[in-house]
Amino acid sequence: MRSPSLLFVIGSIVAACATSRKFDMSTTAPSPDRRVGLRAGWMNAAEAAWNLHVVSEAPKPAQFTNPSDLGDFGYLNSDLAFTGHYVIQGNFHGLQVWDIAQPSHPVLVTTYLCPEQQNDVSVYRNLLFASGEDFNGRLDCGTQGVPDSVSKDRLRGIRIFDIADIAHPKPVTSVQTCRGSHTHTVVTDPNDTANVYVYASGTASVRSPNELAGCSDLTPDKDPNSERFRIEVIQVPLAHPEQAHVVSKPAILADLTYRESHAEAPEDIAEAAKAAAAARAKGGFTATVRGEEIVLGPRFVAAQLDSIVKARGGTGAPTGADSATLRAAVQGIVDRRFNPPTPGNGPRPGPVQCHDITVYPALGVAGGACAGYGLLLDIHDPVHPRRLAAVADSNFAFWHSATFNNDGTKVLFTDEWGGGLAPKCRATDKPEWGADAIFAVTGDAMTFRSYYKMPAPQTVFENCVAHNGSLVPVPGRDIMVQGWYQGGISVFDWTDAAHPREIAYFDRGPMDSTKLVGAGSWSAYWYNGYIVSSEIGRGLDVFELEPSGLLSQNEIDAAKLVHFDYLNVQDQPKITWPASFVVARAYLDQLERSKALPPDRVATARATLARAERLSGQQRRDALTQLATQLSGDSKGAPQLVVGGVPIEARAGDQAKVRALAGMVTDLANGGR
Repeated sequence: MRSPSLLFVIGSIVAACATSRKFDMSTTAPSPDRRVGLRAGWMNAAEAAWNLHVVSEAPKPAQFTNPSDLGDFGYLNSDLAFTGHYVIQGNFHGLQVWDIAQPSHPVLVTTYLCPEQQNDVSVYRNLLFASGEDFNGRLDCGTQGVPDSVSKDRLRGIRIFDIADIAHPKPVTSVQTCRGSHTHTVVTDPNDTANVYVYASGTASVRSPNELAGCSDLTPDKDPNSERFRIEVIQVPLAHPEQAHVVSKPAILADLTYRESHAEAPEDIAEAAKAAAAARAKGGFTATVRGEEIVLGPRFVAAQLDSIVKARGGTGAPTGADSATLRAAVQGIVDRRFNPPTPGNGPRPGPVQCHDITVYPALGVAGGACAGYGLLLDIHDPVHPRRLAAVADSNFAFWHSATFNNDGTKVLFTDEWGGGLAPKCRATDKPEWGADAIFAVTGDAMTFRSYYKMPAPQTVFENCVAHNGSLVPVPGRDIMVQGWYQGGISVFDWTDAAHPREIAYFDRGPMDSTKLVGAGSWSAYWYNGYIVSSEIGRGLDVFELEPSGLLSQNEIDAAKLVHFDYLNVQDQPKITWPASFVVARAYLDQLERSKALPPDRVATARATLARAERLSGQQRRDALTQLATQLSGDSKGAPQLVVGGVPIEARAGDQAKVRALAGMVTDLANGGR
């Protein structure tokens, strides 16, 4: 394992040599793909990068690298939240806080022990939120677990911490929810400065009302207060966060019907059958889910046996008779969770919970990734989100997360086929399975445009599927960076929603060359000039984009002008750029790349910008005003038909980009920098 001091030395050498690096200015990816055939290893796995520079690779702290049933190299790192120059990294064993004031040398500020699944994290001002839904998660963050099926010690919901002193997170309160919180979303309301809201998305089974009063797992026709088809909205009074409480339970999934998804890949079906047969031979428990026999995990089995013991008034370890009772009932138990009964003779209901929700408060909308559906929500009233539209796709196995483009005209959903700990990027896997799906958004409708999947095949020893990412704030383009577990990191342009294109990547070899060990990028997010990735098995990675024929230095510099005081990617902020010469040059680079303006017009505009930047006062204003007038005329004459095989949408986008450039030049004339 590399020590922090060694990482600092390496980072310093890289920084000193940065000016001498040679960049790939081509517009085509290297062939053969450098990601194929990488050597396995933990901190010494082979690496491949294209148009991305590794700034630092900080290893996990020792206390979070104890072996567990989640991976041979320790507990899993999960999601990220950002505040100031700090990164808060979730982990199934607790929380980690990193100082990235020097991105080449991340410093571990503190760790907070709190075993939980999965410790999804968010921040708002001095508050830190963490999700929990583990059967063994304790209110006191103890490591001894919760042995009883019903217990006052169990936490399923949202933990709230005060991080005014970020080195010493202070528990404020915990809000218990009926389904727990697999993930959550902090929701800011532009019209409510006294409160912040949290959407809790729970994927666990509904709790017993004996553990949390009011929880009902009955179908809505039998109990209108059923927890099914709902999310839970928590109100957090900022003046008194200790008073946080569940304020509503909107049924955003009500009335949706089941939609078929594709079957598993043939090799996976065969492997699952072998595993199930082996488990049964050893007395293990199996059940059929969506036509496939699966092995039930030890925690699930232990919880069910404990319930059976208590139901008969017994104590101590379960008996052989208890095991026989569970074996007879287990399929029904699983069916109630994964295949809920159909009320009357109606159609089979759709998903009963959401996995993740991304809100965009500036536009009053949200994207819900809800297992079998992707939702578009109206959140103008954040306490009562309202479903506007729902889309399903038989190529999607599990709708996992969502991202809007900056103007809200598109939304991208991810498909976590295989649940994240399976190899779903093999050469034999279909490119539309375990991928992103891009939709155009028009009013309250979503229209499918294309799929995007990280294009390099991965081995059977690498868990790989679409996972968490964010926008890269390049003006005039929709660019996203995304983690693909052990598929690494992919940066792609989806400005043309029908033809997304990879423009940069980073990947490592598998953790182990003989078996699958969970690792890779859980999430990769742009934050104040850098890409920060939560590496599940290894630690925290920081990257920087490099200029190429697909992304200019001006575009990168323009993106770096965007600064966030804090960032939760699932609370998507509206991105704005200051009036700046580098932003104008970024637009000009894009117009030159797409040939939207004649070469002589591009050259003239560049020269005018360079001359105006050297001028001041009225002379600068006159030069820029004249250029803006010329560009406004160009925008009216920009081509709108198919030219040289380029789709209409892209040409119309160029026309809008010329207008954006003219507007930026006008802003510069009026006093920008």
